[in-house]
Amino acid sequence: VMMLEFMGWQEAADLIKKGIGGAIANREVTYDLARLMTPPVEQPLKCSEFAEAIIKHFK
Repeated sequence: VMMLEFMGWQEAADLIKKGIGGAIANREVTYDLARLMTPPVEQPLKCSEFAEAIIKHFK
């Protein structure tokens, strides 16, 4: 995100931030984040699934 902002691609950076926020809010996270949540997420996502969840939340 920081690289995109540095390059002046603010719209792309904003979409990624929105996607990450939406995925976390819906508890669609990988194991490293899932174990830190209360209550912990029982079925964490694979990295590829997390990427798909981020893209899903671009809208």
